[in-house]
Order: sequence, then C-alpha cells, then structure tokens
Amino acid sequence: MTGRYGAAPRILKDPSKLSFDYVPERLVHRERQMRRLYMIFRPVLENRVSQTALLIGSVGTGKTATSKRFCLDLVKEGSAKGRPIDFIVVNCRQRNTESAVLLRLINYFDEGFPDRGFSIAEMLRVLRRHLESCKVHLVVVLDEADVLLRKGAGDLIYHLSRFDEEKIGGQASLSLIMISQKYLLDKLDPASMSTFRRANTIRFDRYNAAELRDIVADRVKLAFFPSVVQEDVIDLIADISAEFGDARFAIEILEKAGMLAEEERGEQVTAENVRSAKALTYSVVTRSKVESLDLQRRLVLLATARALKDHAYVTTGDVEKTYRVAAEEYGQRARGHTQFWAYLRSISNEGLLETKVSGDPSGGRTTYISIPDIPVKVLREMLEDILSGEADEES
Repeated sequence: MTGRYGAAPRILKDPSKLSFDYVPERLVHRERQMRRLYMIFRPVLENRVSQTALLIGSVGTGKTATSKRFCLDLVKEGSAKGRPIDFIVVNCRQRNTESAVLLRLINYFDEGFPDRGFSIAEMLRVLRRHLESCKVHLVVVLDEADVLLRKGAGDLIYHLSRFDEEKIGGQASLSLIMISQKYLLDKLDPASMSTFRRANTIRFDRYNAAELRDIVADRVKLAFFPSVVQEDVIDLIADISAEFGDARFAIEILEKAGMLAEEERGEQVTAENVRSAKALTYSVVTRSKVESLDLQRRLVLLATARALKDHAYVTTGDVEKTYRVAAEEYGQRARGHTQFWAYLRSISNEGLLETKVSGDPSGGRTTYISIPDIPVKVLREMLEDILSGEADEES
C-alpha cells in the first residue's frame, strides 16, 4: 500500500517484529533456559502444585522475553491438558509498592477495583477469591523484582511464594517467577528464602558476537523484505552490540537503521545507516576527541573513513593505501608500516575505530577495520574541516 507521504515501504515489511514487546515463537540462544523453566514448572502441569523460579542476568540478555515465551507455551500446554493456566507480568520499576503490584493482579480480573482503601491482607483475599472463582492457576512474573525489594516489599514476596500454603489438598492457584539483574534471594527473609529453592535460579549470560549475529539475522527474516539487509551489515550490528552483550541494543540499532534506509528511500540497509543508528543511540565519538589526536593519527582516521565509504569493513591494507594518499594530500610524509599499525592500535584504544581478526580459507588471518559509532561521511567531513583549518592557520 502506498502511504500518504510517499511510496510503499521497500525495507521494513513488519516493524512490529522489532518492538521490545514482541515475543518470537523461538528464542534464539535461550533454549537451555527454556528447558530449565519447563523442568521446574512441570509439576504445575502434572501435579497441580505451585512453583517458584528466579531469572538473573544483565539488561538485554532475554530474561523478560524468555519468561513471556515460556508462559505463553505453558498456557497453551495447560489448555491442551484441560488445566487452565494464565500469567501476568508486573514491571516492578513502574509498580514498586506492594499495593501497586496487588492492584495490577486484581485489575486483571476486575478493572473497576478501587486503587485505594484496601489493606494488603484484604487485597490478597480478593485475589484469592478471583482465582478460586476462575479456577485458574496464575503465574505471576515480577520483572525487576530487586526494585520491589529495595522498597521494603519483602512481605509481598513471602505471601505470593506461599500463596497456597494453607490449602489442604486441592489445586494450587499461584506460582511465582522473579526477574532481576542481580542475585536477590539473600535479600529475602529466611521464610521466603526457604520457599525459593536455590536450584530454581536460572542465569542469563551476556550474548557474545556470534549469538547476537544469530539474533539479528532472525529478526531480519521476520521484519525486513528479502535481500535488503546484507550479511556484512548483520555482522556490523552484532560487533557493535557485542560490547554490551545486549540483544535489545542490537535490535534497536537494526530498527533505527531500517527506518533511516526507508527515510532515504534506499534499496537496502547500508553500513552507513547502521553507523547513523549507532550515533543516534549511543555514540562515543566527539569532535573534541578527534581534535585531541595528533596529525598523523587524524590522517589514519581520515583514511579509514574514506576507505569505508561504501563498506561495513575494510582491510588494514586498504586503509594503509588510502592513508598514503591522504598524507600526500596534506603535505605530510606517510609513516612506515610498523608505525601505521601503532597509530591504528592507538586510535582503536580511543574507541574511534574497531578492529577484528578473521581467518580465511587459505589458513591466513586478515585484520578488518570498522567505524561503528558515527557515519563515516560525518567523520570524514569533520576531519577534513579540522585538517583544513590547521592548514589555513599555518599559511
């Protein structure tokens, strides 16, 4: 369909697949955590008892997405077995008090329940009545639960983790999953800690570059038209986000790069789109940092920016050739290969470029260079302006 302000999109076929709220059918590189969750929660399906689990990991390691995917699958399997299961995710950064969390749970069943005037004990009784009336087993997911504990809401964790303790026989009605960036069981009181089995802690490590590449490639298939995102662009996004091991960051860069490509009415998402997206999201390149480099390092950085004009990566050989041309252009003597390498390492240490070594079919190893933090066109123009200004001063 052609939009009011231009032609039909040729880059993004389904931007919703890049939303942080989107939960893929298959979570790439989180299969092991999914298996652990299923093993922990098997008794919910088979014996109708409650369970608890704690998911720990840094930002962007897939904790929330894994919990949602698992709960969606658990609901589906419960339905197939005739055992109604439902789940609610509560963001404890947004709802950081006991009453706010309980209100979120009760509002799921009764949107008109008043937001004040009830004690915690009364709200727990109301929640219990809803669950008994609906005859459903509810999985409560407390995302960023450490925020809740810092606010002194440990009693609520105790009540939810032991929600069905007074029942004799019958079916348990509530299970609990807590999500945190840090280990928090030691912050619980002894009674709550005894309910949360330490063995039910599931860790989420940061993603490495190879894993991030697979995640980005998977989202490319879901969100973009065929052949508009090339392999080297996927590699570049993975390398950029590997510094943080953050899949959200990688997906955000992918989304912004796609949007920039559409704004330009391009045929493909380019490396320059990715660099622009990174600069918009989180850039470490500033004019003052570039100006702090000496003349030779500026020439090496200029050569890198020029060599990368239409590429995601270039070899050191390509940059060295361009450096010799740039040095001559600005009336300087190009330094030898060993010194050139020293300049590259120095600039890399400043965070202004990235290098990576890759093997080739012949068994050799090649060093590739990228500039992930700023569009090379912008960097090139900045350097040329700085260098031309210095030349004018000298004359």
